Amino acid sequence: MMMLSVSGLSVAYGAIQAIHDVSFHVEKGEIVTLIGANGAGKSTILKTVSGLLRPKAGTIQFEDKQVHSLDPHRIVRMGLAQVPEGRRIFQRMTVLENLEMGAFARGGRADLSSGYESVFHSFPRLKERRGQLAGTLSGGEQQMLAMGRALMGRPRLLMLDEPSMGLSPILVEEIFRIIRQMNADGITILLVEQNAQMALSVADRAYVLETGRVVKEGGAASFMGDEAVRKAYLGL
Repeated sequence: MMMLSVSGLSVAYGAIQAIHDVSFHVEKGEIVTLIGANGAGKSTILKTVSGLLRPKAGTIQFEDKQVHSLDPHRIVRMGLAQVPEGRRIFQRMTVLENLEMGAFARGGRADLSSGYESVFHSFPRLKERRGQLAGTLSGGEQQMLAMGRALMGRPRLLMLDEPSMGLSPILVEEIFRIIRQMNADGITILLVEQNAQMALSVADRAYVLETGRVVKEGGAASFMGDEAVRKAYLGL
């Protein structure tokens, strides 16, 4: 089943075109990753899918509905959520208050307890720090909180923008273990990640972007053996 379909997408910042005729899709149950150098347009694509940017051309379909003209809050309520680059947590609010904000996507305070239970199952460290101000958490804990906040809206498709940014290698391993587990629990994932090797290690399929264009696509495992990809993105 097709969960997300992006076709002929073009996005511009004023007179500067950032995305040129990009097409890709995500099937239900997959982890799909977009990889590429800084400035390739990966985050711009996620922002456009989320409704934060309007496309210049092209269509975005989530499940059976076109969403490229919808406001972000409507898209979230349909079951498509994004964990933004840089986490963007509410630093002066507690962990629990941040998580509660995520529940507004499904209509407010209803059934918060089951949402907390699910998040704390995935992120036990957040349970230990549930009364702590979010701004005092470590970088890894803040990333967990941003992911947990998105999960409170019970998304069917979760978009992750640079989840390993600024984290130690041990925490990167932990975050990617959690990504695998979320996918095993039934959440479809679209992943943007500068650490291409880690992204390809968890993904089913991958798309390579260069200067706002898709230049290569295929199974993630095959990219690990692609000499051009290995040299350009894996440092091998």
